[in-house]
Amino acid sequence: MNKLYLIFILIFFMNDTSQIIFDFNSNSDISNWVIVDDVVMGGRSDGNFKINEKGVGEFYGKVSLENNGGFSSLRHRFSSIKINGFKEVVLRVKGDGKKYQFRIKDAISNQYSFIANFETNGEWQTLKVELSEMYPAFRGRKLSIGEFSSENIEEIAFLIGNNTVENFKLEIDQIYLQ
Repeated sequence: MNKLYLIFILIFFMNDTSQIIFDFNSNSDISNWVIVDDVVMGGRSDGNFKINEKGVGEFYGKVSLENNGGFSSLRHRFSSIKINGFKEVVLRVKGDGKKYQFRIKDAISNQYSFIANFETNGEWQTLKVELSEMYPAFRGRKLSIGEFSSENIEEIAFLIGNNTVENFKLEIDQIYLQ
């Protein structure tokens, strides 16, 4: 099945309660997608991001534990999106069999993020992340401020940090609210 056909099917079957956050294609502007690696704390991990030959976002690189490192992340900040009435974020991704985190912030001024962990299986997956089940954390420590309950989001992110040296690749096709 080609990507255009899949997009048509998604749009056809999406109802008025769905909202695209980002839909990757070969013409996508990814200038607002930023890599944040453990180098901000002295680590040596090296993440990258591009639109690949299939027209999807590709987050890839190597996680290093050297010099107290251990993570690579990809974030996208945007003008506040109202999420009233939406219960989940849907991710269409293809990973490499590794564990990742999907993160959101309701305000970019917050240092903490709300997190959902997910595992990939080497195939295209449509993963549903319940907003109400995302837990708050800061620098790997879970916070006790309650699960996500905001009416807005201003940032989404993907992170890999499995306490191991590893190469990684996560392809991202679509991210939307439902």
